[in-house]
Amino acid sequence: MPVDVRLNAIVDPERAGGRPLVDLARAAVAGGATLVQLRDKHGHTRRLIDTARALIDELSPLGVPLIVNDRVDVALAAGASGVHLGPDDMEIADARALLGPAAIIGHSIKSIAQAEAVPIELIDYAGVGGVYATLSKDNPAPPMGPAGLGAIRAVLRRRAPTMPVVGIAGIDTTNAAAAIAAGADGVAVISALSLAADPEMAARALRAIVDGALAQRQA
Repeated sequence: MPVDVRLNAIVDPERAGGRPLVDLARAAVAGGATLVQLRDKHGHTRRLIDTARALIDELSPLGVPLIVNDRVDVALAAGASGVHLGPDDMEIADARALLGPAAIIGHSIKSIAQAEAVPIELIDYAGVGGVYATLSKDNPAPPMGPAGLGAIRAVLRRRAPTMPVVGIAGIDTTNAAAAIAAGADGVAVISALSLAADPEMAARALRAIVDGALAQRQA
């Protein structure tokens, strides 16, 4: 069953505005997030596992998967639904071997060359970006914009016609519709949710934009 990527809420203690990550995840899902990703580039392993388990306890009754950014070991220990890997993380084949066929594995793709080379049969969705400029991640490459996203999406769809594509980086209510119009099936969001005055309302607004843009594209 394809993973629902319409609104991927990324929770990160460095971009949480002082809020507990479980509270942020709860609010995002109440507003319509369909997937939650735990990202913590500097956290100790034990703390990450504890946080992942707390998030799973919150999300499992709601039917929303938790995936862990980078850390296959944390995903395994906590019992998360899967991982999101970048080009410099564990090899996709190794992660699939460790996590098994049922796990969700997402992979960040930043170029046409990466889209052509990724072992596409081993991943469940592709995160394409950075689409727009962002302060939440160290990314020296210039934003690819909707046109760049669309070009990479075309390569991925040629190779795997039904695999979901997620727009990543700098996405908020002002530009989410353009990312969907360019071919994304959903968006991954950090600051526009976690730093909002009301994360639940922010998620609801983003989800409405995504759903509306998907409906318009399919019309």
